Amino acid sequence: MFKSVSYVLFALLFALSFSACGGSKEDDAEEEAAPKATTSTAASAPAGGAAPAAAPAAGGATVTGKVAFSGAPPAKEQIKMDADAYCKSAHAEPVYTQEVVTNPNGTLQWVLVYVKEGVTGSYPPPTTPVTLDQRGCQYHPHTFGIQAGQPLKILNSDGTLHNIHALPKINAEFNIGQPFQKMETIKKFDKAEMPVRFKCDVHKWMGAYCGVFNHPFYATTNDQGTFEIKNLPPGNYVIEAWQEKYGAQTQNVTVTGSETKTVDFAFKG
Repeated sequence: MFKSVSYVLFALLFALSFSACGGSKEDDAEEEAAPKATTSTAASAPAGGAAPAAAPAAGGATVTGKVAFSGAPPAKEQIKMDADAYCKSAHAEPVYTQEVVTNPNGTLQWVLVYVKEGVTGSYPPPTTPVTLDQRGCQYHPHTFGIQAGQPLKILNSDGTLHNIHALPKINAEFNIGQPFQKMETIKKFDKAEMPVRFKCDVHKWMGAYCGVFNHPFYATTNDQGTFEIKNLPPGNYVIEAWQEKYGAQTQNVTVTGSETKTVDFAFKG
């Protein structure tokens, strides 16, 4: 009997001891979980309570139009590429300078149209590069726009030596050689500037122009002489059309909401 009582007492003491140890483990688990929850909350809050940076202003208005040409167009000047056998062999038909390119519908191609005044806010430059290709011993495109800080990819698609010589007045000048086909070089312009001229010191007939802007509101006229500038916020703007031979013209326009306004230009020969 004494032994039976001893076994019962021993079992009770063992159960009480096990229960006490289990409670201790649960308390430890709660203590460990509390700091984790606090850390998670702190990580989700902005540092120092700062609010997220606001996105740049964006609108829904569009300015569209065309650039007409009147008068006698200048005589086409044929490019003589005899000095470089590769350049000459790259063309089955005569090639002409692109200083003035008139379209069959009485408009001008390669006119750079952009918002000159009225843009507010900040517009970070795109990371996607603009490509300036040397193909057929000519620059493609002949006229284009780019944002300050946006990459400019200079590509040599020809099997001959090219060099590209940029002649800005505000940004840093550069002059680089590309002796091999498919060579690529990345450059950037840090500041807004209009216009920037490019030339090739190897092939004197090669030339191109770009405008460098602090915003994305620009376009170049196509083979129909038309352009489109999209996503303008509401406001009053000065729109400029620039052509390398005939200079620049400006017009004022006011846009609101998601409307489309037409702004046409006309140059005389």
